[in-house]
Amino acid sequence: VQLVESGGGLVQPGGSLRLSCAYSGSIFSIHAAGWYRQAPGKQRELVAAITGDGGTNYADSVKGRFTISRDNAKNTVDLQMNNLKPEDTAVYYCKGGFPGDRNLYWGPGTQVTVAS
Repeated sequence: VQLVESGGGLVQPGGSLRLSCAYSGSIFSIHAAGWYRQAPGKQRELVAAITGDGGTNYADSVKGRFTISRDNAKNTVDLQMNNLKPEDTAVYYCKGGFPGDRNLYWGPGTQVTVAS
């Protein structure tokens, strides 16, 4: 199983980015998934998660600005990020699990930089 993030880049404060996590290697659609981020010198933190039945939860710092979604037809888990702030600067990672598989898989990450 492989997860690969894309969509990161440099954006000005107040701007938007859409990250995508494409997965492959499983005959099943991703079950539960999450987006995490890690800023320099800080621990990796959960940003947003989606459960197998579509429930979502968000870190307080991104509520109302970020939206996680899943597209089983495209084998992706996306993170729409609006009204970005400099403190959102980090490497963003996706993590996912699959039915019948005890492992959890991570992507290599994508850099998001919010600066004017």
